[in-house]
Amino acid sequence: MPERSLSLQQIRPLLKVAKVTDIMSDQERFQNSTLRPIIKLQNDLLLVVFDNYIKKRKNVFYQLTIEKRLQYIANAIRKDLKLRNSLAGMIIGHFTIEEYSLYKNNTSALTKRIMSLIIQRIQDQIQFFNNETLV
Repeated sequence: MPERSLSLQQIRPLLKVAKVTDIMSDQERFQNSTLRPIIKLQNDLLLVVFDNYIKKRKNVFYQLTIEKRLQYIANAIRKDLKLRNSLAGMIIGHFTIEEYSLYKNNTSALTKRIMSLIIQRIQDQIQFFNNETLV
């Protein structure tokens, strides 16, 4: 295995909940073996990037109710192409060459999975977005 691939795989956290079985679809297997560990690895960066997104939008986020904040997160990630591409790049940049080959064969479906996982991860950590900056 090339050095880059080995290094990328070694820095990924091991996730007990992301099981991989023989009966899973290829996309589901890719999600659990590749996407989930990378997204967890990139968690802090994803939070800071979204915090910056909030600030660039004049902090409208902070005037919203909790339900509207959750909706704001989902809508921003689904509809803002610049944000979406930036987030996707943070994840795709951690693929090995082999993983990228799998990804490019089903880009649309796997990108949807990436965005759904990121939305869920940011929503689950909504308490980190308050009027005081993260870092």
